[in-house]
Formats: sequence, structure tokens, C-alpha cells
Amino acid sequence: MPRVGIIGGSGLDDPQILIDAEEMNVETPYGDPSSALTCGEINGMEVRLLARHGKDHHLSPTEVNNRANVHALYQQGVSHIIATTACGSLREEIGRGHLVIVDQFIDFTRHRKITFKESFTEEIGHTAMADPFDGPLRQLLIEEAEGLGYVTHHGGTVITIEGPRFSTRAESNMFRIWGADVINMSIAPEAMLSNEMGIPYAVVAMSTDYDCWKEDEAPVSWDEILKVFEENADNVKSLLLNVIPKVTTL
Repeated sequence: MPRVGIIGGSGLDDPQILIDAEEMNVETPYGDPSSALTCGEINGMEVRLLARHGKDHHLSPTEVNNRANVHALYQQGVSHIIATTACGSLREEIGRGHLVIVDQFIDFTRHRKITFKESFTEEIGHTAMADPFDGPLRQLLIEEAEGLGYVTHHGGTVITIEGPRFSTRAESNMFRIWGADVINMSIAPEAMLSNEMGIPYAVVAMSTDYDCWKEDEAPVSWDEILKVFEENADNVKSLLLNVIPKVTTL
């Protein structure tokens, strides 16, 4: 049976979307993943769900062991990975609650392990990364999101910062000049590692705020992010329930 991996971001890692859910502890050559895998099914498709920040959200973005997370799903033989994440909008037209199916990233992290190929003693490994998010999986997410009536942006560049702090206004404006459309603290390392392992990877990013570049409103706060989560998390769950059974068509 085909198997899909989900890496769930803050508030978007609900195991109740799975039928017959059971937890499985997985060991990897890169240490422990953020959480046990929740194993179950969605309409006949086997799913492995991993909570990026841990079941109780105890891991900061820098603490997340991205290599262990991706490798745990690789060991489980997943054919595709769908990640969910909250993000800040760097564009007026990307409003709160909108979904962005990103197609590019800028990596602005500093302290992450971002490759499985730290040594070239066995082979030289330079992974192509021109288009880091899988095209067919992205298109499926776009079609299903629009079919459900959600405001969906068909592409966009996500800049991943180190965190856990939010941006300064100067940084936020710089990221806009660079061409970034949304900002978060998670996606770039996952995308790089998934590409290295040859696993098609795509992201559903939910816009929750305007970072701090918009001077006509208060800068982002964690309370604001949680409020938008509560109002829109069910949309992301519904999207996953519709998309995952169709991954076999890709």
C-alpha cells in the first residue's frame, strides 16, 4: 500500500485526522526525531504523521532535528512528504488565513544541520535544488484547496529564518526586497533534506500575520498567530483529507 508522510507544524499536526492511529517510535542514524510517528490511514492511504516541534511543542525551531525527521519518514518508505506550516506574510495580497503553496525558498538559517552529505569520502554529492518543491504534488494541493473554496496562492518564495525571535522591521523589509513572499522558521532545511533523499516534498503554508513590515498595524505576536490557527486549522486538515487519497495518481 502506498504511504505518505506528513510533517505537521504548530497546531497543524492533529493525529485525529487518521483512522486506526497508533504511535511508533523510530530510531535513525541521526538521532531521535521530534516525536513518535503516528501511523494510520486516510481513505485507504497509509500515513505517517510527525509533529515537527514535538507532541507538546517543546522544541524551538533550531532544536528540531530535521535530519532525523526526514530520515524517519524515509525509513518508513513514504512516497511523498506534505508539510504544513504557519508563516508570516510579506505581501499585502497574502492575507491572514490564506494558503500559499510555495515553490521556492531562501535559507536564512545559521545553526541547522542541512545535509546528509557532510563528507565526500564515499562520493561527491551536490543535490540540484533549482525547483525544491515537487511540481505535481504542488498542483494537486492547489487544485484541491481551490476546490474547497480556500483563498490559495499558487506559488511564492518562503524565507526561513533561524528564530525563535521574530524579525526586526529592517530585516522584514530586506526580505521583501529580496523577493520573499512569506516567512517562517522551518521549511528550508526540510526541503533540502527531502530533496537529498529523493522524496517529493511540498508545503501548505498558512498565513497568520504580516510579520512587522506593515507599520499601520502592530507587529506579529504569538497570541495573534494562535488566534488565526484556531480560526483556520480545520481548513488545512480538510485539505489533507482530500489530497492524500489522490497522491497515488501522481
